[in-house]
Amino acid sequence: MKNRLKKELAVGLILTLLVVLLAACGGGNNNKANSSDAKELSLTEIEAKAKEEGSVVSVGMPDSWANWKGTWEDIQSKYGLSHTDTDMSSAEEIAKFDAEKDKPTADIGDVGIAFGSVAIAKGVTQPYKTSHWDEIPAWAKDKDGHWLIGYQGTIAFLTNKKLVANPPQSWEDLKNGNYKIVTGDVTKAAQAQMAVLAAAMAFGGDESNIEPGLAFFEDLAKNNRIANVEASLANIEKGEVEVTLLWDFNALNYRDQLGKDQYAVTIPKEGSVVSGYATIINKYAPHPNAAKLTREYILSDAGQINLAKGYARPIRDSVKLPDDVAAKLLPKEDYANAKPVGDYKVWEDTAKSIPEQWQERVLVHIN
Repeated sequence: MKNRLKKELAVGLILTLLVVLLAACGGGNNNKANSSDAKELSLTEIEAKAKEEGSVVSVGMPDSWANWKGTWEDIQSKYGLSHTDTDMSSAEEIAKFDAEKDKPTADIGDVGIAFGSVAIAKGVTQPYKTSHWDEIPAWAKDKDGHWLIGYQGTIAFLTNKKLVANPPQSWEDLKNGNYKIVTGDVTKAAQAQMAVLAAAMAFGGDESNIEPGLAFFEDLAKNNRIANVEASLANIEKGEVEVTLLWDFNALNYRDQLGKDQYAVTIPKEGSVVSGYATIINKYAPHPNAAKLTREYILSDAGQINLAKGYARPIRDSVKLPDDVAAKLLPKEDYANAKPVGDYKVWEDTAKSIPEQWQERVLVHIN
């Protein structure tokens, strides 16, 4: 028995040593090794390794969204990294990372902030804190760096001035108007659900109490003030939509496409909700250093300016935007009463109840 025990201990010790040696030499899952090694690398070393990897593959970061096109062009010219993207939803990105863990194809994705914790829980992310880490607000980053907001959005009003002589400046103005409002599909669209939360916040609610927002829209619906159409550029372009509730970066983009003089974009004075989109780096990324370098660039001055060219407000307040880029955005003072969600786990639970409540309290009054 003693000899058997000694043999088992000896074998166990040898196996342990082999695991340690394999990990040190890059054995096993090479991507996991890269992930752990990269934590100790300097930015210069990450850049060098990224250039060796030669490419970065993204999901949910298409050229047309938030001027990602400019970001990818810069990354290619600055670091020599080729790039491809497959556009998909936040949930699809996370599912792809998980499904392809044994044969990964994607390196980095861009997800709604509420999906950051989902990705962590799924175990498909690896952390990386950029050199601008300390400038990122606490609400806009995972404490360990698994997700990080690159740009932010706030629910705004997009008003067709040909149809509404006095564009609403507040939720109270919106309530007292005689025109119709488009919220989008609150039963399933995150942007539309955030509009309900924004109204709730304006009247004393929060992510745990959306009653003020539901009551606000219920009253509008009872007065035939809500148009049951999609909050899309195509519908707005028809010239039949008076006021649409949108993320500010979408509203500003639509305004400039449809005619800056004809449309007004305003952040309601009582308050609104601030949210954002976060990069997540695939735990199994085939090009992990290229993914980290991409996140680093997104948070750099140049990267933040690129996003602002696509109407997305930088997450770093210290970035000085060129005058022509700053002119695309609303003044910072317009956001004085806009605030972020305090607890996204609470919001996730609340959001699950919204479709049924919207159906019962609002849609029943819409023809």
